[in-house]
Amino acid sequence: MNNNRFSLKITVFRGRKTPEEGFLVGYGALLEAYKLDVPVPDVLTLISTKKREYKTDEWQVFTSRYLPEDSLYKHLVFALKYEGLNLLLLKKIFEKLTEQESIALVQHEPTGQYSRRLWFLYEWLLNKQLSIKDIKIGNYVTLVDPDLQFALPKGEKSERHRILNNLPGINGFCPLIRKTEKLNRYIEKNISSQSENYIKNIHADVLKRASAFLLLKDSKASFTIEGESPKSKRMARWGQAIGQAGMIDLNKEELLRLQQIIIENPRFVDMGFRNKGGFIGEHDRITGEPLPDHISAKWQDLDPLMTSLIQTNQMLLKSDMDAVLSAAVIAFGFVFIHPFEDGNGRLHRYLIHHILSKKQFSKQGLIFPVSASILDHIVDYRKVLEAYSLPLLDYIDWRETQDHNIEVLNDTMDYYAYFDATKQAEFIYDCVMDTIENIIPREVTYLIQYDQFKHFLEDEFEMPDKLVALMVRFLEQNEGTLSKRAKENEFKKLNEEEINNIESEYRKTFA
Repeated sequence: MNNNRFSLKITVFRGRKTPEEGFLVGYGALLEAYKLDVPVPDVLTLISTKKREYKTDEWQVFTSRYLPEDSLYKHLVFALKYEGLNLLLLKKIFEKLTEQESIALVQHEPTGQYSRRLWFLYEWLLNKQLSIKDIKIGNYVTLVDPDLQFALPKGEKSERHRILNNLPGINGFCPLIRKTEKLNRYIEKNISSQSENYIKNIHADVLKRASAFLLLKDSKASFTIEGESPKSKRMARWGQAIGQAGMIDLNKEELLRLQQIIIENPRFVDMGFRNKGGFIGEHDRITGEPLPDHISAKWQDLDPLMTSLIQTNQMLLKSDMDAVLSAAVIAFGFVFIHPFEDGNGRLHRYLIHHILSKKQFSKQGLIFPVSASILDHIVDYRKVLEAYSLPLLDYIDWRETQDHNIEVLNDTMDYYAYFDATKQAEFIYDCVMDTIENIIPREVTYLIQYDQFKHFLEDEFEMPDKLVALMVRFLEQNEGTLSKRAKENEFKKLNEEEINNIESEYRKTFA
């Protein structure tokens, strides 16, 4: 077993400055002691030498009375108690221990709740039983602390460990989300009910038209995010697919079908699940060398990863887990795995629609234009993608292939199965809130104003729908005035007084 000291007095840890000098404890200390090849947790814990207790975005600082004994077991207990579960880091520690060391670890306090949690996690993560007899007495202990991380409201009993397994996933795919002030506030607001209360007061015809337009807008935004400008027909096809989100259960065949809708011309794309490496980034202009911003999961790992992701999705859909959190875990898990050569980004955003619909987040069939909101916050979107991808690059060994692709050389599957999805969940909740507070109301308001202006043109000039739409577009483009070209061509039958009247009415209506 590791004989190094665990608690380290530091001012900087792996490039991250501490808010003050103190002792690194918990997962950070274990990460350093065992030299683990895993990304640094988003939040680390420091024991203050100044007897202070507070939190920052990257640190939680405790007073010296929290300093654990300098042993593997005590630092693991500290981590479970104050930092929650880090499945990736725990698995990597367990893999470094011999079976005898592992038995000694989990039997440190044989019937204690933390020993039992470690025992369960060892066997669950490694899919391997230790030579320990089942526990016959004692109360059941919840595996995930609901005060620290989001978990299934109801768990599955493990009689062997007398543990209630409330992990929101299976042992092949189980990202976790920390309970932050922002996420707690969003969930307390019960946004789904707020949305229902808002849209139930909107006339059904207006809501239907708004939904249809937002669907097309969302489809266009999803292509724009990928840097594409597709033809209207292709955009409409994808919009129609988004409109059916939630109707068909998610499986590998359904993902393949959706990819075929996205990729209209597969001439230059190898369709289906990858059978080679993958990355997102650029190539050196001179040498062609890959310059990755994100490295996809190994193609050899795609089958178990995607099978586990789909099974976790089924688990979350059947549970009372929050709809937006469920969508964040599955959608970002998918895009990090990046199972296809092309189409991953649009499918990733489709999955958000799919899960929100399946979980009946909006009970009136209104598709949330998530991509439209993402496009409005594209810088933040890239940041949450990079928050996962960039730190991971340091832990992936790869070489360039003959065709300037990437071949991953080390075992990376666990990086895609167990990650902290907190930042991604906060971002998706921000987008959902933006949709409810801004995007949908803005579109509904516009349609009501449009109808009012349309009635004016019909009553005063008996103008047909096609010319009404043209008039509105011209006025929108020219800030409420009709251009000289429009006056001399499409609307040459209107006199100057009539045009002034129309422009005045437009400005009043769309003020």
